[in-house]
Amino acid sequence: MCGFCGYINKEKKDKKIINAMSEKIIHRGPDSEGLYLDDLLHMAFRRLSIIDLNSGNQPIYNENKDLVILFNGEIYNYQEIKADLLKKGHKFSTETDTEVILHGYEEYKEDIVPKLRGMFAFVIWNINTKELFAARDMFGIKPFYYTIMNDTFMFASEIKALLPNPNFNKEINEQALKTYLTFQYNPLDETFFKNVYKLPPRHYLKWKDGQIEIKEYYQFSFKPNKKIPYEDIVEKVNDEVTSSVKYHKISDVKVGAFLSSGIDSSYIVSLLKPDNTFTVGFENLGYNEIESAKHLSELLKIQNKNEIITPDEFFEVLPKVQYHSDEPHANLSSVPLYFLSKLARKDVTVVLSGEGADELFGGYQTYDNSIILRAYRHLPKCIRNLNLKLAQKLPDIKGKSFLIRGSKTLTEYYIGQANIFSDEEANNIVTKKYQTNIKAQDITKPYFDATKGLDEVTRMQYVDMNLWLPNDILLKADKMTMASSLELRVPYLDKEVFELSLTLPKKYKIHKKVSKRALRDAASKKIPQEWFNRPKLGFLVPFKEYLKEDKYYNIIKKEFEEEYTKEFFDQEKLLQLLEDHHTGKISAHRKIYTIYAFLLWYKEFFINPI
Repeated sequence: MCGFCGYINKEKKDKKIINAMSEKIIHRGPDSEGLYLDDLLHMAFRRLSIIDLNSGNQPIYNENKDLVILFNGEIYNYQEIKADLLKKGHKFSTETDTEVILHGYEEYKEDIVPKLRGMFAFVIWNINTKELFAARDMFGIKPFYYTIMNDTFMFASEIKALLPNPNFNKEINEQALKTYLTFQYNPLDETFFKNVYKLPPRHYLKWKDGQIEIKEYYQFSFKPNKKIPYEDIVEKVNDEVTSSVKYHKISDVKVGAFLSSGIDSSYIVSLLKPDNTFTVGFENLGYNEIESAKHLSELLKIQNKNEIITPDEFFEVLPKVQYHSDEPHANLSSVPLYFLSKLARKDVTVVLSGEGADELFGGYQTYDNSIILRAYRHLPKCIRNLNLKLAQKLPDIKGKSFLIRGSKTLTEYYIGQANIFSDEEANNIVTKKYQTNIKAQDITKPYFDATKGLDEVTRMQYVDMNLWLPNDILLKADKMTMASSLELRVPYLDKEVFELSLTLPKKYKIHKKVSKRALRDAASKKIPQEWFNRPKLGFLVPFKEYLKEDKYYNIIKKEFEEEYTKEFFDQEKLLQLLEDHHTGKISAHRKIYTIYAFLLWYKEFFINPI
């Protein structure tokens, strides 16, 4: 796990520039810095040493010194690829997976990318032809940002590394705020920084003579196989997850694991059996998974290290969380993940975690269309439409979501695991400058179009795999762990595990109110039975409760009253929203946090020195 940055410019080059860019991401690689400088390209690498500690420094060159690579991530099948390349006559000077990618590119060009099993973002520079090749892994585990400004092509593992470049123009993307308020993250390819883009998962990029070409290198489709006996599927799931954990624990440094009360992380821990597991919780009743994690760790005879997060500590780190996120990000679980990463880094350099299990195996509650909901949808459409109009005028109370969901088609109501503000609500609370005609359904439409004819659960999974997973779950996983120089590995998001998950029919994912059915039954073979059936709490955060206390209510109120807030929001409506929640009139903590997170992000990047 590392980070890199670079820029291409024929005239304006200075070693001080690339050094300043590199300094912004030192947290991604505090162990060493490597530079590559020529008359066109300057790039820097920050290393967090994991494999081949002595000779794995980057940049790395091929034998002829005409190709050079910077790589962030881990390739778990690099030994197999290396064996093939050795047979073809390639010579290696290190034991790294990085050099395997480089020789693989030398042999196969862009066709090396779909062969890679792992998480990655990398750039390869052809010194002779002056061509740059970059790629990002199939899930989007590792980030890659790029832009062209003032005749300069810039790229980096984090946006903040681009800012010190004198050719960078720092402007807000006016199209991003409204959609962010709906999704709680930015679902657009263009980031909150105008003209700065994310390279999408499963894509590679080519740069030559100022021109960029972007192409998808891996396409997948669901192929549910109802003929495979359920018992065989469960066995296959267990085999593939076990194999993936085996690959993911390869390291020359200490490996630990995050542990909550759910099966996703407990399955990983039960297979890995690390020396240490790590858990955080909150003081509030119902928001603490520590005792559950300690119990499982004791059964497995491993040590659990844990910490309680206080309300003051929570609010104190919020600006740092937004800074490290690069873009406004309103998933509250980012905050405990930030603390969890700091805790784990005291003992280990690598951790395994359970991200991706819900998306691949059907774990979210929203995937379960209950009998009651299906029955409701058989009511005449005129009655459901009337109920919809009434529901849309209600505050955020129990039952509102059911009426909206039951009155709309899947493509009308489903946008993913977060739906904070409706399009109308978002446009109503932002100032005119930030209102847009982009609807949430405009963003989800391509993914629903690609899954026509499939069952609803699978269609929702596809939306989440393309939007929620890379832009929310994996973004916070990468940014919060890297803030503490910690490498996070996600065994469920493995190529072989993924391709098996594509074959599961709906009944093997959700059956009789049981979610992740096949994964649960596979996990039951490894997790101690006396612990297995414990209910999962989720990575809950008591922000709703904090807002009831005057101290924390006033902290947010002060931010909402700031002069710069008027640039983006109708301040009167903002303060009324906060007041109505504080007095118990409505429950609006998710909306309040989404706005507050944006304001903290703006303050970090546009008001405070950066």
